[in-house]
Amino acid sequence: MENMRSENHRGAAMEGVKLASEAAANTNRRALRDIKNILGAPHQPQAVSKRGLQEKPAAAGAKSQPGAVGHRPVTRKFAAILQQTQPANAPLAPIGSERQKRNADTAFNAPSDMECSKASDDDLDEMVSRITQLMTNELKEIDMEDTEEEEMPDIDSCDVGNSLAVVEYVDEIYSFYRRTEELSCVSPTYMAHQSDINEKMRGILIDWLIEVHYKLELLGETLFLTVNIIDRYLARENVARKKLQLVGVTAMLLACKYEEVSVPVVEDLILICDRAYSREDILDMERMIVDRLEFNMSVPTPYCFMRRFLKAAGSDKKLELLSFFLIELSLVDYKMLKFQPSMLAAAAIFTAQCTLNGCMSWNKCCELHTKYSEEQLMDCSTMMVELHQGAPRGKLTGVHRKYSTFKYGCAAKSEPAAFLLDARKA
Repeated sequence: MENMRSENHRGAAMEGVKLASEAAANTNRRALRDIKNILGAPHQPQAVSKRGLQEKPAAAGAKSQPGAVGHRPVTRKFAAILQQTQPANAPLAPIGSERQKRNADTAFNAPSDMECSKASDDDLDEMVSRITQLMTNELKEIDMEDTEEEEMPDIDSCDVGNSLAVVEYVDEIYSFYRRTEELSCVSPTYMAHQSDINEKMRGILIDWLIEVHYKLELLGETLFLTVNIIDRYLARENVARKKLQLVGVTAMLLACKYEEVSVPVVEDLILICDRAYSREDILDMERMIVDRLEFNMSVPTPYCFMRRFLKAAGSDKKLELLSFFLIELSLVDYKMLKFQPSMLAAAAIFTAQCTLNGCMSWNKCCELHTKYSEEQLMDCSTMMVELHQGAPRGKLTGVHRKYSTFKYGCAAKSEPAAFLLDARKA
C-alpha cells in the first residue's frame, strides 16, 4: 500500500508538471525557471547576481511564509520534490517549516545557494571593479589632455587690440593657407624638362635676386613670392638661357605689385640688368608670365607661415634672424623644393632653436600651431644644417654675406647645429 501511495504521489507530481508545461506552451509563454530561493537547490550561474534579494519577496504582493528560508515562498518544483522524498503516510509539512528545511538539506548534498551566490557576487565585483578602474584611468588621461590643451598659451592675446592682426579670423586664415599651400608647390624634378638651363643656373639667379632685394630694401614677402613665381613659371614653360635673368627681374616686378607700397619703376630694373633688356622685353615677359600662371599670384609662401610659427615659438630677434637666414639658404638650393612651404618654415625655426640652445627644444605649442613634430622636421632640418655649414664656401655666398652684417645680427656666424646630423644617423 505504501508503495502504491508513493507511486500515486509521484505520478500526480509528474502530471502536474506536465500540465504546467503544456499550459505555458499553449499561451506562448516561457516556462518558469527555478529562481533558487531555497537553500540547498542546485545552483545555476546567473548573468547578474542581485544582492539583497534574500530578504525581499519574490514578486510584488507575494507574502513570505514565516518559516521559509530567507523569508521567500517555495516554488512548485521544490514542493513536488518534497512530496517524492517524504514517506507515504507522513503528513505534509507546512510550507516554509523547519522540517521542510531539514528535508531539503538532507535531500541535496550541494553547496548552499547563498554560498554560490556569494562566489558569483565576488567574481562580478572583481569584474566591475576592473572595468571601473579602466574607465577611471581613461577619464584621467582625457582630463590631463584637456588640461594640457587649456594650459597652452594664447599667442594672439597680445594682439587683441590690433585690428591689423585680425585675431578673430587668424585661425581660419592659416587653415586656408594649409589647405591651399600645395597650389604654390612645384615638382622637385621640373628642371629635367628644361633643355637650356639647369638647377645651378637657377641657384645663381636666386642668389643674385636676394642681393637685389636687399639693395632695393624690399619687403620680405616680396622675395619669397618672387622665387615662387620663377619656379612655377619654369615648371610650365621652357626658357632659353639668355632669357632666364629676364624671367627673374620680371617676377620681382610682379611680386612688388602685389606686396609693396612703392613699386620699383621698370627703368630701375633695366639698370640693374645692365641694360641687357629693354622696357618692351620686360613688359612682354610680364604678360607671358601672368598668362601662363593664369593670374594666380596670391599663393601661400614660406614667409606666410614664418610669422605665425615664430609667434608660436615666442621668438626674439636673434631667433627670428637666424630662422630667416636658414630659410633663405633653402630658397637658393633646388633640392629644397620637395618640401612644402609650411614645413620649410617650421624646420627653419626648429633648426634655429637647436642652433641657439644646443639641444632640441620643440615644445607642444610649436607642434600645435605648425602641425609638425620633431621627427617629421628632422629630414628638412638636417638639410638646412648642411646648407648652414657650406654657406661661407662656394660661389653662392649672397645670403651668407647679407646675414653677416650687423643689420641682420651676424646670424650667419652662428655655429651650425651639427648634433642634428649625428641624431639622424643614429
